[in-house]
Amino acid sequence: MTDPIYKTDALIAENIEQYLETHQHKTMLRFITCGSVDDGKSTLIGRLLYDSKMIFEDQLAALEADSKRVGTQGQEIDFALLVDGLAAEREQGITIDVAYRFFATEKRKFIVADTPGHEQYTRNMVTGASTADLAVILIDARKGVLTQTRRHSYLVNLLGIRQVVLAVNKMDLVGYDQAVFDRIVSDYRAFAAQIGIAEFTAIPISGFKGDNITGHSANTPWYQGPALLPYLEEVEVDATADQDKPFRLPVQWVNRPNLDFRGFAGTIASGVVRPGDAVRVLPSGKTSTVARIVSFDGDKDAAVAGESVTLTLADEIDCSRGQVITASKAPLEVSDQFEAAVIWMDEHEMVPGRAYWMKIGAQTVSAKVGQPKYEVNVNTQEHLAAKTLDLNAIGVATITTDREIPFAPYAESRDLGGFILIDKMTNATVAAGIIHFSLRRAQNIHWQATDISREHHASMKHQKPAVVWLTGLSGSGKSTIANALERKLARMNRHTFLLDGDNVRHGLNKDLGFTEADRVENVRRVGEVAKLMTDAGLIVVTAFISPFRSERDMVRGMMQPGEFIEVFVDTPLSVAEQRDVKGLYAKARSGQLKNFTGIDSPYEAPENAEIRIDTTAMTPDEAADRIIDRLIP
Repeated sequence: MTDPIYKTDALIAENIEQYLETHQHKTMLRFITCGSVDDGKSTLIGRLLYDSKMIFEDQLAALEADSKRVGTQGQEIDFALLVDGLAAEREQGITIDVAYRFFATEKRKFIVADTPGHEQYTRNMVTGASTADLAVILIDARKGVLTQTRRHSYLVNLLGIRQVVLAVNKMDLVGYDQAVFDRIVSDYRAFAAQIGIAEFTAIPISGFKGDNITGHSANTPWYQGPALLPYLEEVEVDATADQDKPFRLPVQWVNRPNLDFRGFAGTIASGVVRPGDAVRVLPSGKTSTVARIVSFDGDKDAAVAGESVTLTLADEIDCSRGQVITASKAPLEVSDQFEAAVIWMDEHEMVPGRAYWMKIGAQTVSAKVGQPKYEVNVNTQEHLAAKTLDLNAIGVATITTDREIPFAPYAESRDLGGFILIDKMTNATVAAGIIHFSLRRAQNIHWQATDISREHHASMKHQKPAVVWLTGLSGSGKSTIANALERKLARMNRHTFLLDGDNVRHGLNKDLGFTEADRVENVRRVGEVAKLMTDAGLIVVTAFISPFRSERDMVRGMMQPGEFIEVFVDTPLSVAEQRDVKGLYAKARSGQLKNFTGIDSPYEAPENAEIRIDTTAMTPDEAADRIIDRLIP
């Protein structure tokens, strides 16, 4: 029988235009290879590329030369040399999240995501799986089902991939033993049933030798199922599924090349849109109709899911990046509280209550992750009690955003239900997540308008409200300066209130300890109280160690512009220790006091504080006068 690859070569030689036309209309399959370390993912991809003749001639020559050098045959080339993403990272000194490879056969085009199997690179696997239609899960026939196999399988199912191939690799190293293959498939089937993978296709292969890759192998006469590549060519992928859903377009940018044109550009997440369709912009709820659908090739009569287009609307309504244009009669939900599955990707553990950037669709908002409801044991599926999530942990938690956002559950839309969390200080991606549903309490709680405004409260007191936030090490002099400041303001007939770190722990925050998560929550509560007090027109003075920049910035974000004045009480650790009126440093040094700032817990000094106070060169009264000069010009 003629090899399909060579039929394609002949068509290219005879009629290139016909080949290009045929190639353009081939279906596309995006798949990921995943599994544990050294299960043979890169070798398998290299074999697929080699057997598909879709590698460059110079790379092929280098591989063949290398095989001759080590005395192997052509069919035993080390294909991993072609596609090893980790080797490329080492050679180039860069970080490669996912290595994507492209190839095609006579029947279909493919994009394959090659991700490392190491546990610390689980985040890379999540990245690749987020856009995949199918997962090839490799298992080393000598090792069987491992923890990383289970973790990747759990994530594959969690991320909505329903087509799964179990590729039992390196069958040549176990003598093509059917009993080994059957035992692994049985073990995996039991685990798959636990996590909700109802069906999968198991194939015994050798990526190195080429068994059951492009055709049936004589080494496995007991196997009657499909070879891997023919299966990938034939597996059904519903390319029109998203087109059958309601119309949604996350706005990526507003296109306005001239005053007569205002378009809203983005990639259609689902549905179909036509000129004249009634649409709604969320979260504002404003409605209009589609006037034009503009593409690179000109105006279109219709556009479907997956297409990048620019819409113009019949009415001048407010719409900006991050908002979503939807079918008017089928709008998205809008909420600011969600239950979500969170996959933690950072070496630093998750800090409940800390504010992170949340990127979902085309919008970025500030979001906080609550204490996990539970963490998932990927081996047993047991729900474990957890106060936080460590690297590669998977848990379920409440996400609260700083504003209402349009969304869809991940099961309905990957684009509008999947998100990442970004550390505000380092800009590192620390987590990925999928929204299950909005919380009912978010729908039941509404802002109650009042007749007396914060401006009226302030005018009655003849002052501008503000928060003076003193931060520094224990013993730096924060409380002393804060007390002097409030005393001086009182003499000026200013309406003030002092929130002191020790005092609030007797009541408001008496349930909190001194772990990183408790410190975050301590500052969050004080920030909310300070905000209420500024609404009442008060000048609020606070004295808190507040060691983390992200939480101080969180409180700044709660206030009106210009109302938050950060005062860094800059006292060297050695001086603070000498003062040590409470004896806390001595206890921390001896190990009697854990999580003490400056000793075994970090203090992140302000980088752009409005005021810096050097207490080694300034008295408390002088420091208070300097703050007043800034507060009341």
